[in-house]
Amino acid sequence: MIRREGVEPVEALAEKSKAEGAPQSAENVPGKRAARVGRLTLSALLLACAVVLSFLEGLLPAPPAFLPPGVKLGLANIPVMYALLFVGKRDAFGLMTLKSLFVLATRGPAAGFLSLCGGLCALLVMLLLIALFHDRVSVFLLSISGAVFHNLGQLTGVSLLYGTFFWFYIPLMLPAGIATGALTALLLRFISPVFKRLGV
Repeated sequence: MIRREGVEPVEALAEKSKAEGAPQSAENVPGKRAARVGRLTLSALLLACAVVLSFLEGLLPAPPAFLPPGVKLGLANIPVMYALLFVGKRDAFGLMTLKSLFVLATRGPAAGFLSLCGGLCALLVMLLLIALFHDRVSVFLLSISGAVFHNLGQLTGVSLLYGTFFWFYIPLMLPAGIATGALTALLLRFISPVFKRLGV
């Protein structure tokens, strides 16, 4: 139920360096440098995963049968959620923004705007839950909440683009968000140990 189960945060690199006797003077802080390099490496790896997943998801001809038209699985959001839980808030926001820019470059302004709307709403809701409940909130609940509000954020973006609110679509978006959020949480549990084995 705890967010960091089975995964070592990047910040632990600095603690390891201290334990190994690395000097911590103002001129030479290898522990901090190692943590910074580790964070950048992991962020770059997560961005590459998000780009690949976004590209592959864009190749799907249609959503699965259990999803309404226009709703995607949200596979590219898995690296963003990993960044939020195990790297840092700024890294997660940066990754979400870069992912939206990739969508903008490959699918056009409307798709990029909707990706940004959904990603921003999802991150803000997950941050709110973490701030309110700390480690008492599960990855499963975070993922479902993020997916639901990702869909609602995109629905709001569509409404802004077309000048009318598609309220009738909400009953379809809510169960779709629950289904995709549960899938994201499940996949995240499998992917997290992979990043740990990579040693980044």
